[in-house]
Amino acid sequence: MVRASRILAVSHFSKRELARVFGIPDTKIQVIYNALDERFVREPLLADADRDRILERHAVNDPFVLYAGNIKPQKNLTRLIEAFAVVKAELRDHPEFSRLKLLVIGDALTKHPDLRRAVVRTRLREDVRFLGFVPHPVLRVFYSRARAFLFPSLYEGFGLPPLEAMAHGTPVLTSNASSLPEVFSQAALLVNPEHVFDIARGIRQILTEGVLREALIRRGYELLGRYSWERSAQQVREVYEAVMAGRAAPE
Repeated sequence: MVRASRILAVSHFSKRELARVFGIPDTKIQVIYNALDERFVREPLLADADRDRILERHAVNDPFVLYAGNIKPQKNLTRLIEAFAVVKAELRDHPEFSRLKLLVIGDALTKHPDLRRAVVRTRLREDVRFLGFVPHPVLRVFYSRARAFLFPSLYEGFGLPPLEAMAHGTPVLTSNASSLPEVFSQAALLVNPEHVFDIARGIRQILTEGVLREALIRRGYELLGRYSWERSAQQVREVYEAVMAGRAAPE
């Protein structure tokens, strides 16, 4: 890596980490952002009746909040489960959210004994469901029907799942750590990912504060225009041309 003429990073946070960890001069590192999978924009959503059937097939009822992505320690799912337990207790008598569920898409619970213990410890066995992998059209149904998308990750170079949720008009909660404030800015509700009660506060706010929800949904749609594979591809091409011509990276 240190011998490379140019290094591409997907965020300024990633650029700083590359410089810090590997001692690479930041003048060799250029930021080119990721973008949304075009299937989330180009392909139409299933009809309402078809979406209803998919939810019924998975025995999922409204309302629910959603996490989708890899299941690794840095994804912070143990704290998310603990925060969800706090929200469940606070909203147990709420007319709309007393039956709220947390859905986790990405892997089976049996593969993660630490998360199984968290579910048992918080007495949420009936309220937290791990659905494993689901195909792309089904994932879109869950994105579109979730009351909120929750992504309290501890460490991300970019973080695509929140962008996918925003494309479906779903308000997003994410972390005030690593690249996430840079990537999502005011389009997501940022919380301290190491503080269970701050995560819980954010979940409760998104669910119950209508003005905040509408603002996050609107800003999420607006943010989508910032990230484009066409723009990123053009920037990559310009990097190749600059390297071949012996030009330095832009600041």
